[in-house]
Amino acid sequence: MNPSSPTSSTPNTLTIVTRESRLAMWQAHHIRDRLSVLYPQMQVKILGTTTRGDEILDQSLSKIGGKGLFVKELEVALHDGSADIAVHSLKDVPMNLPEGFTLACVTERERAQDAFISNTYHSLEDLPQGAVVGTSSLRRSAQIQARFPHIKIVALRGNLDTRFRKLDEGQFDAMILAAAGLIRLGLGERVRSLIPLEYALPAAGQGALGIEIAAHRTDLLPILQPLLCADTFACTAAERAVSRALGGSCQTPLAAHAIIDHDEIWLRASIALPDGSRVLHAQARGARDHAEDIGAQVVADLNAQGAQEILSALATWVAPEPTA
Repeated sequence: MNPSSPTSSTPNTLTIVTRESRLAMWQAHHIRDRLSVLYPQMQVKILGTTTRGDEILDQSLSKIGGKGLFVKELEVALHDGSADIAVHSLKDVPMNLPEGFTLACVTERERAQDAFISNTYHSLEDLPQGAVVGTSSLRRSAQIQARFPHIKIVALRGNLDTRFRKLDEGQFDAMILAAAGLIRLGLGERVRSLIPLEYALPAAGQGALGIEIAAHRTDLLPILQPLLCADTFACTAAERAVSRALGGSCQTPLAAHAIIDHDEIWLRASIALPDGSRVLHAQARGARDHAEDIGAQVVADLNAQGAQEILSALATWVAPEPTA
């Protein structure tokens, strides 16, 4: 893509606010580098900050507030003007942003699937009776437990280095993490296999980056437009429609994944009880400019199968504590 010509609307400086985790910093630098190519006359700075989700590592996300814990402090920087844009893993962005903020751009998606990581086994099928698998996600846990009831799922928190240390020390036989983050950090060689979508659908937005701005900063929209991936935007809009309607959060074992197939959106979704004893599936297809409608079709199907009963049961479910 050719660099954009300077315009009166292109600022001299643009500041990206991000979490300070390795992956978040990679994502921010990735967006900075793309913007710097597009607008070489614009200085792009990165402002790192620590969110509450980064600080609380001894409790499950489902207990301490879920996805919003990784976003709120970044929104403070957007609100007070110390930053212009916030770069997020889209799967961490709440389905309903607070008033005054908007999702301005969704970039091209990396692999959306979950990754199987193990020093001993090649895939989930290879795990023996009683094998211990670590994951931070109720969604992954429920779907995998349903298909592989003979393995033991253990809640896992901590940064990436901590998680790999626990695996290498033998605390787990395997871990399940998002493939996109590992690939972006150059850790793809630790992935033994990708988990088939038939086994576990990803979270809504998994593998995509979302750029958030203060709603009044409409001047930033044309600057960010070249970063937008239309296919990813359409697919994640359908996924997030499902999650929004069913209250998708870290407390809900809800999955949604869409692709463009024969120029249509093909959306698949599931919702489950945390122990995997009940998993509902639904899918729908439709025109890419009807993402919200396709999501609504899937939600209606899931509700007809009993999704609201699962949501009611989740209200009294207690999340297990993560390993130390």
